[in-house]
Amino acid sequence: MCGEHSHDTEKTEAAPAQASSCGGHGPAVTATDDSVAECPVMRGSYIAKADAEAQGLVRDYNGQRYYLCCAACGPLFDADPEKYVSAL
Repeated sequence: MCGEHSHDTEKTEAAPAQASSCGGHGPAVTATDDSVAECPVMRGSYIAKADAEAQGLVRDYNGQRYYLCCAACGPLFDADPEKYVSAL
């Protein structure tokens, strides 16, 4: 699991202006940048799309690509993708 955040899917706090990728791996990313995506599982966690691609932290569902903040989010998304995409 990631050491920097919990995977509480009920989190509804506003997104920060900047966030680092999961566990502090990598530089801070700007939430409003088109090269950055919010993780559908761990809302409020952002990852650079290129980093997610390089780490295999992407899922395609119903013709849409979703970027995950860490490996722990993959199995959660895979088990019930509709739960996470409908919350976006």
